[in-house]
Amino acid sequence: KQPRITCSDDAYQLLKPELYDLPHEEFWIILLKRNNQVIKKEQISLGGVSGTIVDPKLIFKKALDVLASGIILVHNHPSGNLKPSQADIKLTQKLKTSGELLEMPIYDHIIFTDQSYYSFSDESMM
Repeated sequence: KQPRITCSDDAYQLLKPELYDLPHEEFWIILLKRNNQVIKKEQISLGGVSGTIVDPKLIFKKALDVLASGIILVHNHPSGNLKPSQADIKLTQKLKTSGELLEMPIYDHIIFTDQSYYSFSDESMM
């Protein structure tokens, strides 16, 4: 049985095995059913030490393929810096707008570090 995501910490803990102690950035999505049960978690991109390229078409294709009702975005900052970059903020807003049009909301964007995380939703940035 797949877990349910009820808060940002649930998403952080779900991706900890994949993102802990990486020397490079990776971007993942968590695809959810209407009741917030996880359908699957999937890597979207693998980048360098200071960034990774994210193609919105790939995110929504993967979400549409499994008829997801919601999406959580997650990427790591190997530097340990929790502050979202301007690129992080811009991407989040772009994906949020696209998700609204598809009736597939972006619930959160988590910036992962080994010690903690930053949640756009918890910080009222969604």
